[in-house]
Amino acid sequence: MVAFLVYSCGGKLSQADLEKLSSLPVQSVTDMVVIQNENGRLVMRMEAGKMERYDRDTVAFESFPSGITVYSYNEDEKLETIITADRAVHDSKQKKDMDIWNAYGNVVVENLINHQVLETDTLFWDSGNERIWTESYVQLYSSDGYMQGYGMVSDQKARNSIIKKPFNSYGYVQKDTTEFAVDTVNFIGPMLKN
Repeated sequence: MVAFLVYSCGGKLSQADLEKLSSLPVQSVTDMVVIQNENGRLVMRMEAGKMERYDRDTVAFESFPSGITVYSYNEDEKLETIITADRAVHDSKQKKDMDIWNAYGNVVVENLINHQVLETDTLFWDSGNERIWTESYVQLYSSDGYMQGYGMVSDQKARNSIIKKPFNSYGYVQKDTTEFAVDTVNFIGPMLKN
């Protein structure tokens, strides 16, 4: 009788343990840094506090619960775009022609060369087709003015951001002809005399 009770309880515990195991990630990485090069040229750098990979029968994805920061470089290897978000998810089981990333919570896309900052709550990035978009509320700050509305589409470096449904009112900044901008991110400094 005692052996039967121990065996039946042991079977139930192992089933519970199996259910717990199926909800755990198959891989977990902390302080993750990914660098992408093309022909020896720096193209992209991604940093995340934590990455968890899940792989189930029908679903496979990577989750970034501690947030994500993506640094994108232009053809001259100068830092051009920074994308930050509180959380992100990358779908591992992709369709042939798409590679979709989802960013959520306080998403900021900053183009340092064009001096533009885009803020939204949700952003989708198709790295295969090199474009970003959202259907959420968007605020776009630039040296030319301020715009807001719903929905946005752009190339992945945020060079050509278009708000799909802009609000009727917007702010316009009149430029001073004596004003000049310094690229503080890529600025090396004055040349030292020998």
